[in-house]
Amino acid sequence: MIKKLLFLLFFLGTFLTHAQNLVWKTSMTDAVAAGMEQKKPLLIYFTIEGAPQKIQTEIFNTPDFAVWSRENVILVKLDLSDPKISDAEREQNTKLKGAFGVDELPEVCFTIGSVRKEKTTFNLLGKLPYRPGGAIAWLKQSNLILNPE
Repeated sequence: MIKKLLFLLFFLGTFLTHAQNLVWKTSMTDAVAAGMEQKKPLLIYFTIEGAPQKIQTEIFNTPDFAVWSRENVILVKLDLSDPKISDAEREQNTKLKGAFGVDELPEVCFTIGSVRKEKTTFNLLGKLPYRPGGAIAWLKQSNLILNPE
């Protein structure tokens, strides 16, 4: 009985550890290509150093979000204050922020990206800032954006 319990605890621990290992793309080129290949919309997380972290701690760092995101979206994190990105990437990300009408950071945009004749276009599906209520409530709103009735 103890062996079964230890096995179950090990399995659950492994699952929860893997569930929270999110893969965030930081290149829009890579993200759009992955979205087209996997036929998934992009979840673009616009942020900046010093921005409130509630969306990360209460939503993104949960097993519910990890499972949902793997099934539904390509995760993209655009940190507008990241010193490691090139000036061209920073300019592109700032233009995207403006094009999507993102006023306050952090904020999430859902979009479908496509490339035709070497030109990338986006179809904005909706935006969703942090909202209190936890991951389940936030994911419910996300599903309404991705699957309008």
